[in-house]
Amino acid sequence: MFRSLSPAIRAALLTLIVGMVCMLLAPYLGWLQKWPASMTLPATEWIGAAVTWLVELIKPLARWGAWLLSYPMGWAAFILIETPYPLVIAAITALGWHLGGPGMALGVLAGLCFVLFSGYWVQGMTTLSLVMVSVPLALFAGLVTGIVAYRMPALRRPIQVMLDVMQTVPTFAYLTPLLLLLGFGPVVGLIASAIYSAPPMARNVLLGLQRVDPEIRDAALMNGANSWQQLILVELPAASRQMLVGMNQSIMAALSMVIIAAVIGGFDDIGWAVLLTMRKADFGNSLIAGMVIVVFAIMIDRLSSRLAEPRGGHSRKVIWGLLGAGAVMAVLAARWLPAASEIDIFAPLAERTNSALGQFTANHGATLNAIRNNAMIYLLLPLRIGLDHAIVPVMWGFGWTSAMALGYFGAAAALAGWLAWRGQILAALMLLTAAGVVKLGIAHLPWPFVLFAAGALGWVASGWRLALTAVTLLGLILIMGLWEPAMLSVYLSGTAVLICTVLGGAIGLLSAVSPAVWRVVRPVCDLLQTVPLFVFLIPVLMFFQIGEFSALLAICAYAIVPMIRYTHQGLSSTPEELVEAALASGANSWAIMTEVRAPYAAPTILLGLNQTILYAFSMLVIAALIGTTDLGQQVYLALGQGDVGLGVAAGAAMAMLAWVADRLVQAFAEEKRAALGL
Repeated sequence: MFRSLSPAIRAALLTLIVGMVCMLLAPYLGWLQKWPASMTLPATEWIGAAVTWLVELIKPLARWGAWLLSYPMGWAAFILIETPYPLVIAAITALGWHLGGPGMALGVLAGLCFVLFSGYWVQGMTTLSLVMVSVPLALFAGLVTGIVAYRMPALRRPIQVMLDVMQTVPTFAYLTPLLLLLGFGPVVGLIASAIYSAPPMARNVLLGLQRVDPEIRDAALMNGANSWQQLILVELPAASRQMLVGMNQSIMAALSMVIIAAVIGGFDDIGWAVLLTMRKADFGNSLIAGMVIVVFAIMIDRLSSRLAEPRGGHSRKVIWGLLGAGAVMAVLAARWLPAASEIDIFAPLAERTNSALGQFTANHGATLNAIRNNAMIYLLLPLRIGLDHAIVPVMWGFGWTSAMALGYFGAAAALAGWLAWRGQILAALMLLTAAGVVKLGIAHLPWPFVLFAAGALGWVASGWRLALTAVTLLGLILIMGLWEPAMLSVYLSGTAVLICTVLGGAIGLLSAVSPAVWRVVRPVCDLLQTVPLFVFLIPVLMFFQIGEFSALLAICAYAIVPMIRYTHQGLSSTPEELVEAALASGANSWAIMTEVRAPYAAPTILLGLNQTILYAFSMLVIAALIGTTDLGQQVYLALGQGDVGLGVAAGAAMAMLAWVADRLVQAFAEEKRAALGL
């Protein structure tokens, strides 16, 4: 009978049995919940020693390279800061006119004027100077990497794995070894930014070259071109549109990373201004500085994205006119206009914001605290430490008893029995497993159960290879002694992903049903995807202060966008012939949505879930700044203490978790796509 069950049901049944055995034996066998310290490898010490040895070996060459890079950084900063601000504004506005016409030019002009009036012009130009130097490095590295992956198929898979690691390792983890290697200063942020922003360019170069029409290659060969001539003169120009998309993504990644690198200090840029004002609880200036980052992000995104689009013929006379007007204003500025560092029109606004925020929190502090405390008591703590430990008299007014546990599992069993009676055996088994997880708490789950569950998911999704890989990677986290913070990362990111899936899926569904809703939701999604991670911390800190709840809100705000977009895209892209066939069969709107659109959209929605998971892990390490105890906090502490072993090990553990989640969701998406014949 067991063999007659589907693989998914067999895996779910075995996982449930393993979970029940672990739950029964855990009170008597403590090692089921806590890996024995005697069996923990000193991985952080080993990694620290290895990285330190490597750093000392290449430090002279690295310091020499950092010294060289300090010159273009200094030149870029000197040009942007010392050039009269009217001329800088005019030049960038002229670029906006050239790329996008009057609308783009007006947007750029308005954005730069906001930066000037904010009082953060010098800090903003410092940030742009870092981007100006890091982006060419990233683009060159990405171009070379993409070409090598394309021309050498044997290296393609290792290169793709390397790119996966570079994009899944937390951003702060780059800074710890680089700080040891290069010393304190802005060059650390520059190199980290180049490393982090190179993979998007490499991926798009490879994708663009792979999509070149074979007829174009054949025509080049017939005209006598050798392989390098074919690459440089034919294939790269043909792939230029996709490469420009990669350039846009690299520029945005570089801007985000440069701001994150401000955590180490050492340079007066806009990221440091945000961090400093946040630490002082000066949320008025913090909000203004954050808006400067948003303006830069939107402006750079729009300008760089226009490179990949055909441009209309915009008059060159306007460009020269703008530059001329900027030069005239620069001359006037030298004598009559104040210096950029003296302009701070929004200072009164910042003061009023602080005053209004103080008044708001004084009037509504009890309500805000109630929201935060209720979320912690009734949602986060039960998920984190389980019902046994979360339901206590001091919080709930009563304690968790054996009778309650019996009633809880009885209700779960009754609901599971009803689902099984309706033929939904898999859903029934998953419900019982989820009930056990909530009972124990994600942070207290027995490690054999977690390993077995991950292996079962991998086996169902893609076979024994993925199962073995998932178990191996999680086992490495276990024996490195990072299991507890890793499970806290799973708890916090998992809770955020659950909220994003429900809320983002609902918004995506409404957007697919109503074009009017999508017209409102789309610009909000565009804005949220453009905002660097750092900025999400400001509003949650303003109202809910430091804590796990604030971190959760910041993660949700950043990670919800992919779920909305992919749900909308999947539900909106159902072929019309399928919908017409359903209508002809007498199906109503609800039946069409649940029986036609939703199944067809499932692969796309799963990809959205995949991106949401990766976004949540990316935000975890930033959320460590405002109060978490997970792997992100370990990376952040390692950065502050200069503990390169802990920083690399914790960063690698986060990358492993993200990689396992990414591969599992992708495998299920591929399975759905294959089932639909797509």
